[in-house]
Amino acid sequence: MSDLLRTYERGVLRVTLNRPERRNALTRSMLRELRLVFEAHAEQDDLRLAILTGTGSVAFSSGGELDDLAALESAEQAEAFAREGLAALDAIRGFPVPTVAALNGVTLGEGAELALACDMRVAAQDAWFGFVHANLHLSTTFGGGTDLLRLLGRARGLELLASARRLSADEALALGIVNRVAAVESDFLEDVERFVAPMFEHQPHVLRALKALALADRRGASVAELREYEIASFLETSTHEAHRALLEKLQAERG
Repeated sequence: MSDLLRTYERGVLRVTLNRPERRNALTRSMLRELRLVFEAHAEQDDLRLAILTGTGSVAFSSGGELDDLAALESAEQAEAFAREGLAALDAIRGFPVPTVAALNGVTLGEGAELALACDMRVAAQDAWFGFVHANLHLSTTFGGGTDLLRLLGRARGLELLASARRLSADEALALGIVNRVAAVESDFLEDVERFVAPMFEHQPHVLRALKALALADRRGASVAELREYEIASFLETSTHEAHRALLEKLQAERG
């Protein structure tokens, strides 16, 4: 069975890390496949959302595969590995519609970097989150350190990187790392579906426009550049047939 499962239905790409016996640790082949999957679906006309999760209830991803790390015997090999993983996560960061990581369990190391590559995160009650690279005498690998610093700011971000502290789901929520923690009494995946349901109601081109603005901000665009993105998005969405048809409907109902 594949280490990476995917389905595409009604504009939603669902990708599942499928190595539960290894707590969904990320192998190089999984990273390559992640890149190919997200690149292959980026131009789907009806694309609305992508949801990334892990198999089982123990782990979203416990991090990188130790055997892959052990095989890196030179700086050249380490650089190739880092750039390969960065390209995979960049395919997720740059995906043209919102992406949601459903953190069904422990989310550590490179797994935490993968989670932060997504735009939003929903965590199970018993999920744990941590940039624990320092415990292996490593720094971050695939751009996740940059994501963390941009999300939390330099002081809080560096604290988490340098302490390698594991956060409970509620602690991650308080810091703004996750957007929602599932209710205790709910089925986790059902709670994820409730989280994404309002987004799923919107037109694909609108979600692309909103993601383009968020992606420009993520890439460090200036305020002036972001405003230009907003104007361009407004020009596109305000002249789209979906908007014009809705206006006509609302005006007719108003009388």
